[in-house]
Amino acid sequence: MGYCNSLIVRFSCLALLFFLVLSGLNSCGTEDVPKEKSTIKLDEDYYEFRGISLNQYDIPAMIMLPDETANIGASTRPEITHPDSFLWSITLGTKFKLYIEDFGDYRNRVSNKKKELKEQTLFNIQYLYQSSDLIVYERTLIVRGSKQASPTVGVEHKSWHVYGQKIIDGITYELRSKDEGCSKNIAVLMAKSIKSFKALDQQ
Repeated sequence: MGYCNSLIVRFSCLALLFFLVLSGLNSCGTEDVPKEKSTIKLDEDYYEFRGISLNQYDIPAMIMLPDETANIGASTRPEITHPDSFLWSITLGTKFKLYIEDFGDYRNRVSNKKKELKEQTLFNIQYLYQSSDLIVYERTLIVRGSKQASPTVGVEHKSWHVYGQKIIDGITYELRSKDEGCSKNIAVLMAKSIKSFKALDQQ
């Protein structure tokens, strides 16, 4: 009888252990994993874009830029300037201006930008797209009635911004819109351009 009781106790312990292990595996399987979050469409359709090599500007990469059919007032050819050793700008017409900056081996550009946006107190920030290397956000000036609002604020001011990072040949490139932002339509096109930014040997 004692032997039977011992077997029952052992079996019960083994069953309990199995249940705990199985529960642990299930909880691991349902653990939240960071994913792309988006309220705008950034698809892989680039029919209103054309590929531009940046190799002659000392960036060994290709980028897809809106062409004249994108209806943003873009000129036939983009204007690419390289004002200093670490900064470039790409201008299309009067509305599209993308900055590219070389940050060497400094990797956490996007996460640091999100931290900066969280800590500032002048604007409300709403993310339209988030991934590990790209964010698109709507920035609204805090209006009168809030403790942080400027007394000169009379009308709502809203703008859209794009910020990303890409690593090419071990170098981190920051890609961003103008500080004052742009329209939502331009922000979406610019985000698609940043997503397309790849090393020449990956084309």
